[in-house]
Amino acid sequence: MARIYNFSAGPSTLPLPVLEEIQNDLLDYKGVGLSIIEMSHRSKDYSEVHQEAKNLLHEVFGIPKNYKIIFCTGGASMQFAMIPMNFLHQGSCDYIDTGAWSAKAIKEAKIQGKAHRVAGSSKDTNYNYIPSQDQLDLDPNARFVHITTNNTIFGTQYKNLPDTGGVPLVCDMSSDILSKKMDFDSIGMIYAGAQKNMGPAGVTVAAIREDMLENLAEGLPSLLTYKTFVNKDSLFNTPPCFAIYTIKLVLEWIKKVGGMETIQKWNEEKGDLLYGMMEKYSEFYNGTTEKESRSLMNVTLRLPNVELEKIFIADATKAGFGGLKGHRSVGGIRVSMYNAMPVEGVKKLTEFMDDFRKKNS
Repeated sequence: MARIYNFSAGPSTLPLPVLEEIQNDLLDYKGVGLSIIEMSHRSKDYSEVHQEAKNLLHEVFGIPKNYKIIFCTGGASMQFAMIPMNFLHQGSCDYIDTGAWSAKAIKEAKIQGKAHRVAGSSKDTNYNYIPSQDQLDLDPNARFVHITTNNTIFGTQYKNLPDTGGVPLVCDMSSDILSKKMDFDSIGMIYAGAQKNMGPAGVTVAAIREDMLENLAEGLPSLLTYKTFVNKDSLFNTPPCFAIYTIKLVLEWIKKVGGMETIQKWNEEKGDLLYGMMEKYSEFYNGTTEKESRSLMNVTLRLPNVELEKIFIADATKAGFGGLKGHRSVGGIRVSMYNAMPVEGVKKLTEFMDDFRKKNS
């Protein structure tokens, strides 16, 4: 078996020990005689998986106990619609626009006719930075402030959460959840599609502070209100059991390797390796984001010309590095270094990049 280094932006690489455990359990989960993907979501065995996944999110990621953890389907895109649907029956909210996904979230509030403001944006320079605190126009009476903590397409990431003056933050963390330690003091809700740092596509994790659940809109369809997911423990209908099981395994892996401190250390080390290479040879590998906004999850860069970028991607593929083509809307190169990408993989990529530069300069 020859596995490549998968630098895809998502679905992304998973830890090899997790894949091996899935392989071992696939036909016969823990000796019960059937697979986890065949098992009833009402069964005792699956119930243990479901609860342990939630317990580990509290323990490993440090989500406080006054947050309700739910598992939804529809990806983060469904949350873009559900958030204004549930929370904006009264009052207004603020959105900070830092890329394609925050723009999609704003669109959902707009098409529902929900009261919202764009309180800050980096669209003016093609989203190459995160707006600073003094660039924000935040409403102190807003119901919430929505941000996208990491922007996969444009390669930017919040280093520090904005000061909202006590207004709850609602954070789309789809591409950097579990990548570093979090302070939840200002956060009313986080949500994230699993397919980048937690598991396979098909499930979205949300953690909602209890006070955010006290005044939800009435009269919503059953599967579009957070009340259903909280009251029925995400078991109103059949949840994506296999994806939730994989999240449990990923969280166990994080705990085993040393928790969030180790994961954050590895991610910073990977960033130092790649950005260090780019800074040393910036005339050849030109980063597209401002330095203080650089993402440790998705690194975006350009080469001297488009033809050279095509050759780079082709040569990298032959050398065993996958998923390096930039998003279709911006082009260039994108290196996604989620938690499961080992430091060794980034080191080998930088060695390839150095050889490619020497051959093509």
